[in-house]
Amino acid sequence: MPIKWKEYPATDFFDELVMAGGRSRPAAKPLIKYLSKLSEQSLIERRDAADVTIEQMGISFTVYSDGENIDRAWPFDIIPRIIDKKTWSVTEEGLKQRLKALNCFINDLYNKQSILNDGIVPKDIILKSKNFRPECIGVTPPHGVWAHICGTDLVRDIDGTFYVLEDNLRVPSGVSYMIENRAITKRVFPELFESMRILPNNAYAAELLKMLKSLSPRAIKQPQIVVLTPGVFNSAYFEHAFLAQQIGAELVEGSDLVVKEKKVYMKTISGLERVDVIYRRIDDLFIDPAEFNPESVLGVSGLMEAWRQGNVALANAPGAGVADDKVVYAYVPKIIEYYLDEKPILPNVETYLCENPEHQAYVLEHLDELVVKPANESGGYGMLVGPHSTKKMRDTFAKLIKKHPRNYVAQPTLKLSTAPTLCDGLVPKPRHLDLRPFILQGKSLYCTKGGLTRVALREGSLVVNSSQGGGSKDTWIVDEEAV
Repeated sequence: MPIKWKEYPATDFFDELVMAGGRSRPAAKPLIKYLSKLSEQSLIERRDAADVTIEQMGISFTVYSDGENIDRAWPFDIIPRIIDKKTWSVTEEGLKQRLKALNCFINDLYNKQSILNDGIVPKDIILKSKNFRPECIGVTPPHGVWAHICGTDLVRDIDGTFYVLEDNLRVPSGVSYMIENRAITKRVFPELFESMRILPNNAYAAELLKMLKSLSPRAIKQPQIVVLTPGVFNSAYFEHAFLAQQIGAELVEGSDLVVKEKKVYMKTISGLERVDVIYRRIDDLFIDPAEFNPESVLGVSGLMEAWRQGNVALANAPGAGVADDKVVYAYVPKIIEYYLDEKPILPNVETYLCENPEHQAYVLEHLDELVVKPANESGGYGMLVGPHSTKKMRDTFAKLIKKHPRNYVAQPTLKLSTAPTLCDGLVPKPRHLDLRPFILQGKSLYCTKGGLTRVALREGSLVVNSSQGGGSKDTWIVDEEAV
């Protein structure tokens, strides 16, 4: 039986594809019309084709559970999420503006610290940040850029407005799944890519390579670029291998590299080969045992000094995570105005800083309504979603907030947008989602056309992370005028 969109459940949320009464949003009209004509058998075949493709392509992610690393097939829903081109054009400019300002901010923190001296951002916010690296003071990387790859998480509220939920500036992951989602969807719905104007997202690898080349300390045509991975047991290893293959770089572990005379070399069967650029997928504290964690076997001894001397480029640069702090996030609108003399294009979500006595009092009184986050965690861990919490959970968080107020922020529980998702059988149900576009900055700025849409597969859940039971969708930026 074909999908009956008039029976699609109406909700109090902004739905990406369907409006009240089962009417499609203009950009999604061809997709909704197409899905309405598919038989139940045809839909089953397409969903099965997606599963087979994921298995054949080896698209997986790793979940850590009870001390074990469990490889799982990438959870994917075949109904894409659609955003019209006009809306995306504004969003894209806002994302570029944000990363440009954040890189000015990071470079300032490790050099003149003008923004701190002018009192725009309190000094203790930075000095108490566990991601501020004194080892980076006095360094200015190529182009003054520290965060070369950024994954910014966006959410859409009830009125359809995009809000920035957080910036991921340390080792952001997920772009490989964005690219693979498109490859899968082209196999599932090839007809739609002929009849609809869906903007391509296949330029990322070329843009990543271009950006990495622009960082090379040596003015040579083909600088040696490597992707530094913690190894096969890392949850994002699939992505590390995928991106290395896409840009034609060597995939290496710390033991494959050595520092001599403050330069980095790769061990090869024909001897040592100089490395110019390292795209690192290892956290700061593990990249150099000589300066950070002495027990780390993941990094390379002497790497930091080679970087400080300008003999090798690191993307992202050590210390970039200082702007990843969710407390710093609250100041980003002021950071944009301070460095760029512009109003922020994309709004922040209202944020309460638990270190502020007034904010803390409000948060403790309204724990059942708010989302509470630790300042430096990722992956959906360590959060309290107030409306879905128990009294015991709220009591625990109240104690944590009082004990470590600097480490917690709180935000209103947003009415996250939804999109039709095949969860139970073949009946589309609304499920909440977010979006992670990827922005690159080297000599120039680049933003993906769309991003990784992550969807909460459990009914009513607001947690979209794959490690927490979420899935994903392809993201289509559609030229509505062409439609």
